[in-house]
Amino acid sequence: MLSLADHRAARIAALCAPDGWLNLVARIDLSPGTHLVGAAQEVRLPSGPDLLGTLTVARGSASFARPGAAPEPFCPVPDAFPQLRVDPFLLELHTVDGTPALRVRDLSLTPKADLRYFPEAPDWTIRAAWEEIVPRAGTVDMKGGTSVAVTLTHRARFIHQGCTVTLTPTHWKGGKPMFVFRDATAGETYGAGRFLIGEAASNGEITLDFNRAFTPPCAFTAFAICPLPPPGNVLPFRIEAGELAPNAVS
Repeated sequence: MLSLADHRAARIAALCAPDGWLNLVARIDLSPGTHLVGAAQEVRLPSGPDLLGTLTVARGSASFARPGAAPEPFCPVPDAFPQLRVDPFLLELHTVDGTPALRVRDLSLTPKADLRYFPEAPDWTIRAAWEEIVPRAGTVDMKGGTSVAVTLTHRARFIHQGCTVTLTPTHWKGGKPMFVFRDATAGETYGAGRFLIGEAASNGEITLDFNRAFTPPCAFTAFAICPLPPPGNVLPFRIEAGELAPNAVS
């Protein structure tokens, strides 16, 4: 596992990367079929040429053709949605609950982020019980009013101030469980909640290092759609560890 300093450096690098969250300039709902894309077309981009090309959307797949060129497929990306680079943009087929949209990243931008943190708190690095449960269907509300279906398979348990706390991961990233939670620091931290990746699961235990709790993408851009904490992951106490609400993003 990376040191906390390296983890934070990697976090900023990921935010500012070509496929990060700080260069998103559009999210445009789509219907299946063929669409003209550009600054003066049906699928209207905020910049770039009047006609960038033709987007064809089928169920679960998409392709894009520059004027006079052969179509190119959107390529699968681990832990992300299919993408295709069409300079000066990185296009992404973003599908939520079966509904596709085109997310557009402007590769000409050079974004920067200045993240803020609580002081490092060793007591908030917790070795929790890691329990497998009978898989069951669940629904997670998303910021913006939609919801998505998930399958719940595990939960983490630990003791805080004499009380048992149970957190349920609703998503998985890189094979690791992701917890969406909110605590009594909301407002100082991002109000909708924070994300935490569980680490080093073995022998019925997992590490929850809240110093690595991070802000969801929807705090940085209106073009992200983020899961909200399930009711059991809304905590009545303060977790003074991890990222504070973003201070300066440009």
